[in-house]
Amino acid sequence: MSITGSAGDTSRMGDGQTSAGGAASPFEQYDDGDVRDLIAEYPLAWVTADTGPEASLLPVLGEYDANGRLVALLGHMGRRNPLHRRLIADDRARVLVNGPSGYVSPDHAERRDWGPTWNYAQLVAQVRVRFVPEENDAALAALVAAMEGDRWDAGELGPRYAGMAQAIVAFRAEVTSLDGRFKLGQDEQRPVFEAIVRRHPDAALVAWMRRFAR
Repeated sequence: MSITGSAGDTSRMGDGQTSAGGAASPFEQYDDGDVRDLIAEYPLAWVTADTGPEASLLPVLGEYDANGRLVALLGHMGRRNPLHRRLIADDRARVLVNGPSGYVSPDHAERRDWGPTWNYAQLVAQVRVRFVPEENDAALAALVAAMEGDRWDAGELGPRYAGMAQAIVAFRAEVTSLDGRFKLGQDEQRPVFEAIVRRHPDAALVAWMRRFAR
């Protein structure tokens, strides 16, 4: 499934719809809630420049429209990060969200004639990055709230906070296209699927496999 166009003009394929080339892959059928939850659970994403080799793992938070569709990603990076300089020159970038993943053995499937594989979930967002230093405090507060809840807040850093905040710059990456692939055992025969989710040791991967067993 893909979502393309500007934040205000998007189209999507999924929920049994087909592309011009035929039926959509079961691995490419997902909804806005799947996108939201994947980003929330796996916020550390690769941000890569379109026009150079610069890339960096950065925490991002999803921003959504009234219909729940992803329209932007809010994050921050160090001002000395080479990616900062690159994206000032050219704002085109990709954000790569890597969700749960794991090797699946024939032992997990309880079948010797079954080929091993990897299950995973991913999102690839084409974006235009805009730096918003005036939102530094808000971006940091939002990330702390998302990760810490009420366990801790940045105020506990005391006077150190100001210096640390000056070393970073917030950005908003406006999503222009989004492609996802959720390869989570949708094509397995039911007995094989049930064996995998019963025997696989990765609880997070198993939870997402059960989510897509629909």
